[in-house]
Amino acid sequence: MLDSSVNEQDYHALNAMLNLYDGEGNIRFDADRKAARQYFLQHVNQNTVFFHSLDEKLGYLVEQGYYEAAVLDQYSKNFMRKIWDAAYAKKFRFPTFLGAFKYYTSYTLKTRDGQRYLERYEDRVVMTALALARGDEALALSFMEEVLDGRFQPATPTFLNAGKASRGELISCFLLRLEDNMESIGRGINSALQLSKRGGGVALLLTNIREHGAPIKGIENQSSGVIPVMKLLEDSFSYANQLGARQGAGAVYLNAHHPDIMRFLDTKRENADEKIRIKTLSLGVVIPDITFELAKKNADMYLFSPHDVEKIYGVPFSEISVTEKYVEMVDDKRIRKTKVNAREFFQTIAEIQFESGYPYVMFEDTVNRMNPVAGRINMSNLCSEILQVNEASKFKDDLSYDHLGTDISCNLGSLNIAKTMDGKDLGRSVGAAIRALTAVSEMSAIDSVPSVRRGNDESHAIGLGQMNLHGFLAREHIHYGSAEGIEFTSVYFAAVAYHAIRTSCDLARERKETFSGFENSDYASGKFFNKYTDRDWLPQSERVTELFADISLPNREDWAALKADVMKHGLFNRNLQAVPPTGSISYINNSTSSIHPIVSKIEIRKEGKIGRVYYPAAFMNNENLEYYRDAYEIGPEALIDTYAAATEHVDQGLSLTLFFPAEATTRDINRAQIYAWKKGIKTIYYVRLRQEALEGTEVQGCVSCTL
Repeated sequence: MLDSSVNEQDYHALNAMLNLYDGEGNIRFDADRKAARQYFLQHVNQNTVFFHSLDEKLGYLVEQGYYEAAVLDQYSKNFMRKIWDAAYAKKFRFPTFLGAFKYYTSYTLKTRDGQRYLERYEDRVVMTALALARGDEALALSFMEEVLDGRFQPATPTFLNAGKASRGELISCFLLRLEDNMESIGRGINSALQLSKRGGGVALLLTNIREHGAPIKGIENQSSGVIPVMKLLEDSFSYANQLGARQGAGAVYLNAHHPDIMRFLDTKRENADEKIRIKTLSLGVVIPDITFELAKKNADMYLFSPHDVEKIYGVPFSEISVTEKYVEMVDDKRIRKTKVNAREFFQTIAEIQFESGYPYVMFEDTVNRMNPVAGRINMSNLCSEILQVNEASKFKDDLSYDHLGTDISCNLGSLNIAKTMDGKDLGRSVGAAIRALTAVSEMSAIDSVPSVRRGNDESHAIGLGQMNLHGFLAREHIHYGSAEGIEFTSVYFAAVAYHAIRTSCDLARERKETFSGFENSDYASGKFFNKYTDRDWLPQSERVTELFADISLPNREDWAALKADVMKHGLFNRNLQAVPPTGSISYINNSTSSIHPIVSKIEIRKEGKIGRVYYPAAFMNNENLEYYRDAYEIGPEALIDTYAAATEHVDQGLSLTLFFPAEATTRDINRAQIYAWKKGIKTIYYVRLRQEALEGTEVQGCVSCTL
């Protein structure tokens, strides 16, 4: 029972009671549920513009320039009444206060003064469905049902902007490569500004830029290296944001064998000189297998001049496999090189991660071994889950294109694992999600950055993610990281891969079009499917078999049939899956974030003027608390094992944050990274230590994917 001393009208106080046990030592989950109800009664209902009918509401929102008329004009009035009636008939309710608060703070359409609400949750869902369905009534109903029933949730840019007349892009984030010339650097900074203005996070590849002290036009000691470029980018992102709605955010990636690598890492040290210190830009390091092999031998690792490598091999440094060419480049006297001790390099990474959580890590050779399409992957994004092939652009002196290459955009959305399992039809949910994300790709035309537009137009690349793994496992009384939990993860992700590929094949057949380069992919040759036709990816244990009892799963014969269809008809999407960190969309969807464990049974968020807000983990009650061990208790190995089980079936990456107890050392971080590399993990996102949580420091998620 709630404490009678608490004012029934004070939703903030009710929510805060989550952090106070009752007289019997129980968490007061009922207080938060009541807080959500009171928030509507005392705030939302009082500040929502009232309309007498749907026709009146839509007429006003179009006439006043809030809704995009072209979206609604694709449908009859009868259908619009049908879909809105169906949405409201579901009687959606936010189960947590933070879910409701996040939606009305960050997503819903407001009057231009920001004081009153023009949409309910159902309205935002329907407008998103109508926009993405592009006039297809059946598809619009399908999208509405998947989102409103909680099985599929588009990423923030899509859910925030779809159907609005004045909006940013529907895309989450972008990846740009820079080449070793001023034209590429200048054009890249301009592109970063344009994309940041439109609300996207931007990652840039610095590997090809010549190092500090390298010659320019034969004159020695002229190059300033990568750090001044990083400073320019950091200033650019702080300047450009989406009408103040989303802060600009950027990341830069550098190969471990670039001569500036140690300076690059030092920019994140707490005691770094202000002239080089990077405060807000995220750092990522691309590490090939050879670096681990050298560390294992306690040998020196050579760092190679990108300018010389490009002269010798005729391609940029990022196109070279350092592992394959390492000995050859070491022996080539034409390539300038320096060296550092490999173990000292990894020690430095651990020290910087200990202090700042950075850098992100991409295991280059693992990524490229698992890449099913032609071309080389040389970087990731702001959240470390996008892994796609890019192509260099070349520029004239006036910065126009001499050759238009391809850069990368990320079209994201996530399935709620628990709700998808409850729906008992993985094919339906995955299929709807793939079609919705494909619509985002097709509706996005970034003309201000032609290389991004070309990359998107040719690849139709998307990233279907997942969330609520821990919530689902705990609800089913399975410990995260247990043998049963890992088995479930493997079976589930294999089934998702099957249905994602099946839907993309259907799209290719329907449109008689495949992604550019399909004919040179492992899909076209059939090689990709070998691991699925050589064995079944079906449940083995009794408990996991029970979980899938009412769900149809693909066997090797199904995979063989899919292989034949793909080889005949092709695939429409070059990339299909990527598992991002999910922040705000997890709260409004009542999910645990992504596929990692919870960080706390009751999460504490700092939310603007309201201050602290408390969020209970999905499906948690006072009877199943033992299944909600947090990520710090579970430890990095169980996370890595779980992510490794999923990684096997994801064509791109997964945002893996490693969590360590307060007493962890840099040696523990090194050990976990080596374990991750050996287990076939593709990328590591942040490194987090327990004391951050104890000090109340909020763990920041990926701005572009989650906010």
